[in-house]
Amino acid sequence: MNRRTLCLALALVGITLMASGCANAPAAPRKQVVMQVSDGDAAKWNLALNAAKNIQNDLGADKVQIEMVAFGPGIGMLKFDAVTANRINDAIKSGVQVVACENTMKANKLVLADMNPAISYVPAGVIEIMKRQQEGWPYIRP
Repeated sequence: MNRRTLCLALALVGITLMASGCANAPAAPRKQVVMQVSDGDAAKWNLALNAAKNIQNDLGADKVQIEMVAFGPGIGMLKFDAVTANRINDAIKSGVQVVACENTMKANKLVLADMNPAISYVPAGVIEIMKRQQEGWPYIRP
């Protein structure tokens, strides 16, 4: 094989390796945000839900992971008959994870049957927020 053919072959191999590397490149990581909602006020919940929707609209719902953590007086807005139930269901359908603090539920004598069936649960809301912040998630409290 002459020198010119060898250089051409090596160049083709390099181009092939570069192309396959680009095709297998990992996707950009999803952005993540944790939101605290500890107010029992429907207006605060609507503010938080609007913020979540705006984040999804601006970044793309498939490019962001949003977790809303409710504890304290905010837990009441996660009951199945709360005035915010439809909006919370819409947020969950759009990919927002809405979680209730089990400690707050116990303190308020709430059981699963009282709660919106679409939500999730964490043992302690404040610990969940701390954990997410330690993982590098930005924190928002509307």
